[in-house]
Amino acid sequence: MRLGVSIAQFGRLADPASVRSAAVAAEQIGYSSVWVRDRLLAPVAPRSTNTNFPNAELPPEWSTSLDPVATLAYAAAVTSKVRLGTSVLVAPWYRPALLARSLASLDVLSDGRLTVGLGLGWSVDEYEAMGVPLHERGPRLEEALDVMEACWSPDPVAYEGRDQRIVPAQIGPKPAQSPRPPVLLAGSTPEGLDRVARRADGWNPVGLPVECIAPLWTTVRNLAVDHGRDPDALELVVRANMAITPDPLGPERPSYHGTVDQVAADVDATRAAGAHEVVLGLFGDHSLNEALEHYACVAEAADMVRSA
Repeated sequence: MRLGVSIAQFGRLADPASVRSAAVAAEQIGYSSVWVRDRLLAPVAPRSTNTNFPNAELPPEWSTSLDPVATLAYAAAVTSKVRLGTSVLVAPWYRPALLARSLASLDVLSDGRLTVGLGLGWSVDEYEAMGVPLHERGPRLEEALDVMEACWSPDPVAYEGRDQRIVPAQIGPKPAQSPRPPVLLAGSTPEGLDRVARRADGWNPVGLPVECIAPLWTTVRNLAVDHGRDPDALELVVRANMAITPDPLGPERPSYHGTVDQVAADVDATRAAGAHEVVLGLFGDHSLNEALEHYACVAEAADMVRSA
């Protein structure tokens, strides 16, 4: 199983020196990939919650967030081997043709190292700020996938859809990877799992309890067969949002929360569930050295073999 890490992006790490140092360190240590998230704002009084924040208490470092594509572009410029991933871009926020151009450009500028993780998001406050109706997010994601597929296909490109229209045209650059970068989708609803099985190169669950991953992954694989696809061609890339504590947490602890040994046990369980890659993230406004130390300790405790 591969091991990736979240790159510097939030809070005190939202600066060029941290991004540069984090990307270079990740490549030198031997992590397989570096990843970014997509956050627009941190509401003072959030109107939405998700599984990571049942009490609507968002991490304070989210009030400062570097743009995910720009962050990966900077990381690409100071590295040469480590893969670059989004986990996840909230696709319905973006105009699909512009998103296709940004991601194709990033794939070209990184010499074909991009993995595209897309999701629906969950914050009504962020959707409102973007001027996008929350209830339209499913159809907008579907159309974003259609438009990107069209834009990344051989010229001439043409598309007629629900909200988007592209007249026959030449559109470049095309991605460096052929036929396109791998596309992962998040989501754990029946509709979301079916979308992964129909359209994606893999599943990128975020914030799920470890014990839910294996049965839902089996569902995705079975649905892929129903859609005439090879389930073995799909990848399971799990983002583990960690909160490291000095003392052990009790049996009701969220997955990937607790001591290094408790989190490492969850990483091992994720590997046993069939994960091809785990992406370690860290809650809290840590220094870069603290974050790297936490990643290293979890990797060592989970007996993850990494090449120098």
